[in-house]
Amino acid sequence: MWLTTLADRQIGAALALMHDTPAHRWTVAGLAAKVGMSRSQFAARFTESVGLPPLEYLASWRIRSAARELRTTDRTVWAIASRWGYGSESSFSHAFKRVMGASPGRYRAGRTPQDPTDQE
Repeated sequence: MWLTTLADRQIGAALALMHDTPAHRWTVAGLAAKVGMSRSQFAARFTESVGLPPLEYLASWRIRSAARELRTTDRTVWAIASRWGYGSESSFSHAFKRVMGASPGRYRAGRTPQDPTDQE
């Protein structure tokens, strides 16, 4: 699937834009304009190719990328949140918990909801 998606010139370009500038406040209309497509055509083709709508993909990718940083660096939660496009630590924490099932601090410590020691 990903090879076909990346081979699609316009969808591949949109993915590159998202990945190259993750903190940018992307919109579907903005991405569509950058790759020379109408908003509706872009949204439909992206969703068909990737399996998620563009902004849902972007949010998930940002959080999963931030999660990797939480586990592999000693950067602060705020520094990581800012790097991945979140305007506050609170908004990042809320989104992170929704996607990953644990707060950034618990995730960093290796304590997820599946841990028997987790009582939250």
